[in-house]
Amino acid sequence: MKAKMITHSQSEADKVAAAGFTEVYEPVKPYLDELDVFLQSQIGELEPEVRDHVRYVFGHSGKRLRPMLVAYSGWEGPAERAQEDLIKLGAVIELVHLATLVHDDILDEADTRHRQETAAKKFGPAAAVLIGDVLFSHALKLAADFQTTEVCRAVAQATARVCAGEIAQTYQRGEVNYSRDFYFRVIRLKTAELFEVACRLGAKTAGYPAKFSEAAGLFGRHLGSAYQIFDDLVDLYADESMIGKTLGTDLTKGKFTLPLLLLLEKLSPNEKNALLARFRAGDATVAAEITKRLYDFPVFEEVVSAFEGQLTHATEAVAPFAGLPPVDAMQKIASLVRAQLQGIG
Repeated sequence: MKAKMITHSQSEADKVAAAGFTEVYEPVKPYLDELDVFLQSQIGELEPEVRDHVRYVFGHSGKRLRPMLVAYSGWEGPAERAQEDLIKLGAVIELVHLATLVHDDILDEADTRHRQETAAKKFGPAAAVLIGDVLFSHALKLAADFQTTEVCRAVAQATARVCAGEIAQTYQRGEVNYSRDFYFRVIRLKTAELFEVACRLGAKTAGYPAKFSEAAGLFGRHLGSAYQIFDDLVDLYADESMIGKTLGTDLTKGKFTLPLLLLLEKLSPNEKNALLARFRAGDATVAAEITKRLYDFPVFEEVVSAFEGQLTHATEAVAPFAGLPPVDAMQKIASLVRAQLQGIG
């Protein structure tokens, strides 16, 4: 792919800007452009039978937030090969993330993502399973190219944890007998894990001290948790014309998110049991009724408080390292995520 051609990140620029990410997107745009050129080059490393499938997945991904975290965590790093290694690391993280999305869409029976057909819808669920496997496998191949085994070990462990989170959530769907602690464990595994690895390895790969890389990892963990809580809010409160997903999908699929858990805690035992009995019986009207009840209690405010708490933990984790180049940019990312709540609720 020629560098002068419009890369994925360039074609996504307007969408990213519209989502409010311009301030943090622009400084790393050259990095993201190089990342996309690198990812496109990797298609040729795959077997011919899967190239078009992978190309399709690459062409319908999101904001590249996890590679952005790699870039910012390694900002102006002292390591000699920092930029080159950070691009490859960003590719590894993005491949794992895309693989999890492909598999999640199969489990959720989702037809669209980012307003486009999912791989499962376009190619069929059986092919989508294998596409996800190809992405996972190639991520580990690239991770093995680093001089240290730490990258490969961390990515493999993160992949296992993401899968564990999906298994835990899948087997609890519709049960609603789990605690807030269980909820936060699932989102740490499913979402926050890759944020944490992106930040920790980004700082480490760039040559920053081990103490900062660990702090950066904590930043990523809490940022990822906040991002998932935000996604929960979007699913139940946002204007559907603004978000490219079907609102209420989590409820319909029996995935009880934080707003729903908080609501069930507030209902009387009789109402709660009656609603859940209807839900388990397949009553098609109960989802809308439960969603309506969300507005009768301060559920939104409580979820926002949990969201804010995670962002505070994130910023506090890296605050002691304010003299290092990545920290100011990382704090801006946290502020940007916080700003996404505007217009919701």
